[in-house]
Amino acid sequence: MSKKVVTFGEIMLRLSTPGYTRFVQAQNFDVTFGGGEANVAVSLSNYGFESYFVTKLPKHEIGQSAVNHLRRFGVKDDYIVRGGDRIGIYFLETGASQRASKVIYDRANSAVALMKKGEVDWKKVFENAAWFHWTGITPALGKNAQEILNEACETAKSMGVTVSCDLNFRAKMWTTEEAQAVMKPLMKYVDVCIANEEDAEKSLGLKADKTNVEAGKLDEEGYFNVAKKLKETYGFQAVSITLRESYSASRNGWSALLLDDKDCKEPYRSRRYDIDIVDRVGGGDSFASGLIYGLLTKENSKEALEFAVAASCLKHTIPGDFNLVSVDEVEKLIKSGGSGRVER
Repeated sequence: MSKKVVTFGEIMLRLSTPGYTRFVQAQNFDVTFGGGEANVAVSLSNYGFESYFVTKLPKHEIGQSAVNHLRRFGVKDDYIVRGGDRIGIYFLETGASQRASKVIYDRANSAVALMKKGEVDWKKVFENAAWFHWTGITPALGKNAQEILNEACETAKSMGVTVSCDLNFRAKMWTTEEAQAVMKPLMKYVDVCIANEEDAEKSLGLKADKTNVEAGKLDEEGYFNVAKKLKETYGFQAVSITLRESYSASRNGWSALLLDDKDCKEPYRSRRYDIDIVDRVGGGDSFASGLIYGLLTKENSKEALEFAVAASCLKHTIPGDFNLVSVDEVEKLIKSGGSGRVER
């Protein structure tokens, strides 16, 4: 029997410049959909779980297109609320070499940002659910989203559902002070905390020492200490931190660490992959979904972490937000090390 997993957040219309063209060059945009929690829902559906995404979308054709896009990949839309006037939009310019990618948001007053408490029956949503996942992007949408998220977390916790959070700080959406005021109180509901090189500092005020990710350098001990501090401070069952060594917009080193109550009582560092990037948007979400899958199905948490890192490595090679890979493809990468040879 497949496990029921739930995510809650915003799915947006993604308009990206073709290839590596700049915004000022673009004559048209490539159209798709994406958003942190939606990306996780799609991956978990691909892995065979009963995956539900909760949000609010307008009744018009663009809102329906977003729903249809989720349905393509098996995500269940039973709890998507319909209403409001607009879907959030984000514009993406894909960088290359030393030129960074750029994102411009147009998401103010989107349907989910104006959603109100009471529009979702969370007790019904979490019936027979094994897991609930959210990211720091959702409370950054504003007061309404914060209240609904708090209600969702309270309900999930009361019903024995495991709760995970990817801290996902977005500087274009709120300040560090605003983020910490909201995120710190929400941590009491979280069992599994996921962060990247700056999230713990921006969202929760815990900084890794001697680290300069933009110079492609990581001090592992600094991140080990952050993981320990996070676990001690908030009592998480598990803490995982992704480690991105950014040599350029086109090439990154990618690995992660995990600290938990079971198999990794000291921080465990995964295998490291050198990635030639096609599209890094959604990379963190693909890691989160891989970790959720691994923690629910693998024999130990080290195997879960290796699955998450390998799954996310593959996502960096796929255009669009969604990680369109199967469990078998991830397992094959773990076994092979990633030669990239043609399969005939």
